[in-house]
Formats: sequence, C-alpha cells, structure tokens
Amino acid sequence: MFRVPLTRGLPSVKVVHSSLRATATQAPQKIDVYIDDKKVMVEPGTTVLQAAALAGVEIPRFCYHERLSVAGNCRMCLVEVEKSPKPVAACAMPVMKGWRIKTNSDMTRKAREGVMEFLLVNHPLDCPICDQGGECDLQDQSMAFGSDRSRFTDIDFTGKRAVEDKDIGPLIKTIMTRCIHCTRCIRFASEVAGIDDLGTTGRGSDMQVGTYVEKMFLSELSGNIIDLCPVGALTSKPYAFTARPWETRKTESIDVHDAIGSNIVLSTRSGEVLRVLPRVNDEVNEEWLSDKARFSYDGLKRQRLITPMIKEPKTGELIPVEWEDALVIAGMKIKEAGRSVAGIAGGLVDAEALIALKDLLNSLGSEAVCTEHTYPMEGCGTDLRSNYLLNNRIAGVEEADLALLVGTNPRFEAPLFNSRIRKAFIHNELNVAVIGPPVNLTYDYEHLGDSPNVLHELLYGSHPFTSTLMAAKHPMIVVGASQLERTDGASLLAQLQQLATTLMLRGNIDHNWKVLNILHSIASQVAALDLGYKAGVSEIRNAPPKVLFMLGADEGAITKEDLPDHTFIIYQGHHGDAGAAMADVILPGAAYTEKQATYVNTEGRSQQTLAALTPPGMAREDWKIIRALSEIIGNKLRYDNLNQIRVRLEEVSPNLTRYGYAEEANFTAQASELAKNVKGNTSSDPFDVKLKRLEDFFMTDSISRASSIMAKCVQAAKKHRENKYFGSQNE
Repeated sequence: MFRVPLTRGLPSVKVVHSSLRATATQAPQKIDVYIDDKKVMVEPGTTVLQAAALAGVEIPRFCYHERLSVAGNCRMCLVEVEKSPKPVAACAMPVMKGWRIKTNSDMTRKAREGVMEFLLVNHPLDCPICDQGGECDLQDQSMAFGSDRSRFTDIDFTGKRAVEDKDIGPLIKTIMTRCIHCTRCIRFASEVAGIDDLGTTGRGSDMQVGTYVEKMFLSELSGNIIDLCPVGALTSKPYAFTARPWETRKTESIDVHDAIGSNIVLSTRSGEVLRVLPRVNDEVNEEWLSDKARFSYDGLKRQRLITPMIKEPKTGELIPVEWEDALVIAGMKIKEAGRSVAGIAGGLVDAEALIALKDLLNSLGSEAVCTEHTYPMEGCGTDLRSNYLLNNRIAGVEEADLALLVGTNPRFEAPLFNSRIRKAFIHNELNVAVIGPPVNLTYDYEHLGDSPNVLHELLYGSHPFTSTLMAAKHPMIVVGASQLERTDGASLLAQLQQLATTLMLRGNIDHNWKVLNILHSIASQVAALDLGYKAGVSEIRNAPPKVLFMLGADEGAITKEDLPDHTFIIYQGHHGDAGAAMADVILPGAAYTEKQATYVNTEGRSQQTLAALTPPGMAREDWKIIRALSEIIGNKLRYDNLNQIRVRLEEVSPNLTRYGYAEEANFTAQASELAKNVKGNTSSDPFDVKLKRLEDFFMTDSISRASSIMAKCVQAAKKHRENKYFGSQNE
C-alpha cells in the first residue's frame, strides 16, 4: 500500500521555520509582537492569525481551519505588517519578534474589500433559497468586512460563472456555482477521512472542485464537509429546504450509534429532529461526526412503538391497550413466575434503565440480568474495569508510537477513533499492524495474519514483528470486543493480557501507560458491565425462565426458537424491531433524544443526553416504566425521580455520575495475574469482523435500520461496489 506523505497533513497549529525550532533541552522563549498596538507574548512559530486570536482580535478567513493544513488560498485574512510593502496572509505567516501588525488599517480594509469584491462577482444571488442562509460565513463576512458598493456594472460584466452540480451520493447536496475554492473539503477528505476522492480540475475561472469522475464520496465521515463549507456549495441533502437555523431549538446531547459517545447538538422543531450536528469535545470526537450519527435521525420517527400492546391469545396479533392493562398483565405474569424471571439489555439502553431493571429482578430473587453481547467471565472476567475499557482513552492514541489492531475494523466500528489513528499516523508517524482479515483502512498498515496463532508467536518471540513491538515506547493493543464473543474468548483475552504484561516488563514503557485496550461498538455495554450485568445470554438459553424481560434487545441474541412455548416475553423499547416481533406484551419506551439519561463510552467516560423532544404517543422513559411495574408487582423501587435514581447509580458505581470524566482503571496487573487461571487454549480459527464494507456500516441498530436515509446510503454503496470501473478500492 502507498504510505501517505507526512507533509500532506502538517499540523496547522504552528508553522515553524527550521531556524525557530527549539532544542530538545531548551524550552522556546516567548517573543513579543504588537497587534493593533497591543503587546502579546507568543511562542516562536505562532502565525499572525493565532497571535491576533490571543489578543482578542478577529481576522476573517475562509480557507483556514484549525484542524486542517494551511492552504492560504482565499486571501481574506490579509493584514498589514509595519514596513511590509504589501499585505500578508495571516494564516500562513509566522510572526517575528517586535512585529507590529495592523488588522484594521486602510491597507488591510482595502485588501479585504478587494478580495470580497472578487468573491461576490461570480457568486450567485440565491441567498433566499440557500440552506446555508443564517450560517453562511460569506454572508457574515461580506457584511462585516466587505464594501458597500461594487465597481462592476452590467456594461462591463458579461455574465456570471456557472458550474455544473456534482452527484456525490445521497447525503451531500452540491451547488458548485457557489463554491469559492477554499479547498476545505478537499483537505478534510485527504487528511482526516483518508479518501482522495475530491480534488480540483481546471485553472483560473475554469477551476472546479469535485470528484474527478462522477461517483459517490465513499467515506463514513463525508457529512463533515457540510460543516466545513463556508458557503452554500455543500449542504445536507436530507435537510434541504426543511428549516432555517433560527427556527429550530438546539439541545446538547450524546450519540449512541457506537461506543465513542460523540458529542452532538440536536436541532428540533414541532416535535421532530431536523438535523444532528457535532459538538466540539477534543477528548472524544474533536468536532467531527460519523454519517450514521449525523443522518440516521429520520429513523427516530419510523417504526416507533407509541402505545402499549398485548398479544391476543387466539389470533396471536398484538392489540393496543392502555398502560394500566399492559402493566397489570406483565406484573401478574412476573408474580406468577417467582424467581424464574430474566432480563436482557440491548445496545441502546441507558444506565438509569439498566439499574432499574437489575434492582427489580434482584428484588424478586433473580440474578439473571444479561447483555445481548457476550464477554469473557473467566479469570477476573468483568470484575475489573481494566478488562473491558479502552484504557488509554480515545485521544491517547495520539501519544502512541505503535498500534496493534486485533480482530477489529475501527473504520466502521468506531469511525472517530479511526480518524484519531489516522491523525497519529500522519502527524506522529504511528506504526500500525493488523491481526485479522485484511480490511481497507484509511492508513497504511502491516498485516501480520488473520489467526490467533500470531498472538502466540508474538508472545513467545517467534514472529518477525516481535522486535518492532518490543522496541515501542508507547504500544497500544486494540482488540475488537466482538472477537471476545468467540467460544475461546476467555483464553484469547488471557493471551492478550499476557502479551501486554510482557511488553510492560521487557520494554522501556512508562509504568502509567496502558497497553491493552478494548474497543466496543455498543453504547450500553460498558455501563451494563459497570452495574454488574452478566455478559451474554448463555445462562438464559441453558435455563429458560418463565418470564423474559427484553429491554431494547433487538439484535437477535436470543430468538423465540431458543425458548419454550410457556416463556412469557415482555419487550420494552422504542422501535418495532426484532425484539418487539416476539413479544407477548410491549411497553413503549423513549429514544435517546427524548430523555435525560446516562451513557458510558468505550473509554469509561460517563456522559448524559438531554431531552430534545417529548416521547411520541404513550411512550415513556424506560426507568419510569420499570418503576411503575415494580409498584404493581408489590416490590416498589426506592426512587421516584431522576436525582434519586442517580443516587442509586452512584451507590453501585460512582463513576457513572461523574459526567464528562473518564475514571482510570488501575488494576491491570491484578487482571493479568488472574488471567493466568484461565483454562483452555485459543482456537486457530481466523478472526472475522462484521463490518467489512461501507454498506455494512449504515444499519447496525434499531434506529438506523428504520432510517430511509441509511437505506439510500446502503443502496448507493452497493451500486458503487458493483460498478466494474471503480471496484471497491475505498471500501
């Protein structure tokens, strides 16, 4: 594979000249510069634009972006530097000691007005119908920094430039006549997404931005170019002509489509989510968002459960009933079952509902509370958090010098973690190796094989890659949680722990560094394990209960055929998916956009969603339904409001209520020691990953499966893959 040149993605934070680099033993001394006669102390290599920001002075820009390389091609950031014959581009010019920079002089204003005048010459006057209206940088900056008149008239102006629109898929709407050639989308695609599909063709007035041949923009992060575009050239196709930004209500929340816990903003109006935007959090998702999190919101209004339902014994059909009827029948069946009650929690369940279900079943004398997804319970199992967390944090991969990916495809399982790996690969020369099936990642890697036997060879030093692994100062072993669902998952985890311990003992690794990291793809799994849920449904399958309570369990971990006919199934959730299809009683719950709830991401960071909408119909929050059911059963739970149930969460696992903070798991040595007690050998069966292609990424849970936008994405990705001219090079 072709390794991306490291010069492509130079950090845009500082443009450091070689003569200004400090020695390794001496910290750089700050220099003084003057911004509009205001003295500012900055580090050598700081750009004029960044120095002005420290002084609280705004410099307009179109092409510059903090997380992309410097292009310097829009020229909107021109400023006057004393004794300089002409204005300089603030985004690309490092400051020198004693410089006096004027951001509001006559020269600066004239330069900006000239740039703006040329931009507006060919820009279409379609602001009333442009979806960027109200959020357009060109609008804002033309008002603040442009001229109040134009020198071009209909006499000397023959006509505006027009560009044909591009079809780059079902998510991004293009009106390329509006494009101002800032190249932000191109730099994002190349540097962050790792897909070189976008570029420029032509020169001068014939220059165009687009794909070189008509094709879909094949990236799981493609929607981010909508946020980056400073004009209306790239807008959201599903959101087109829906609303203006000032008409919507903004609510901060957390995404639950994977285990990263991306910070998001929900835009709502009239009881409906109109769009989902990313929220800046440098420790989690930076300011990016995956396409599934951004565009699957229409699934929140399709196939929803809006009323309680009971299966008619004679016809087998589900009929709508009142809440009281459904709760009384469910409560009566649970009472009759006694201790023979079990619960299964699905992948989108919040921590409040998890603790409520566990408390209810425990009060009945049942300990059979499980998650849909299996996890090894041998050794120390899930008793120690270091066994099931991404211990080095999502941002920690930027400090690593070697990443060993075991049985995972982070590009589709956790796209924003994958973007961090690519960032470290470009900026820090991170070495990446993969054990598992060869998948198309967005960076170069060394494929070591697809069998667990490679781990044994690495552990005992017989593999050629061992020397590279041992030489690393900050190695990360990242294993996909799905691989630990194998029958040999316990011995596989034990072998990984032994390898991590060997690296710590033999290598020159800082004792605070964590080597072993588990990458989950399910939003509720870490919180469930923190609360003491058993991983997997083997216990239920081996000893079927009289009553099975399925809390949002839609992934088919257990089916009707796995249970005897007498098992009474209660399903509680928000979508009519696989779980609801096998239920005898349905209790409609609230989706993540409709409740204030706690979720814990793969690194153990507790975060909370906020209610942007009211649950549709008769649906209610999950923990409140379970609380009402407990009262009917006669085992009343001891919390009546959100604060009280969070006090209960804190009693069981204090980290769950420390929002925004990822509590460290410090018992890695003990976990490794207990892993030695695990019996059995690792199978030689090759690793397999579920999400191999782009079309596999779009539909992985009940919300995205109900989304028509995601269905269009699946069709478009399949059509592209079947196209013989393009093949599957970017999938």
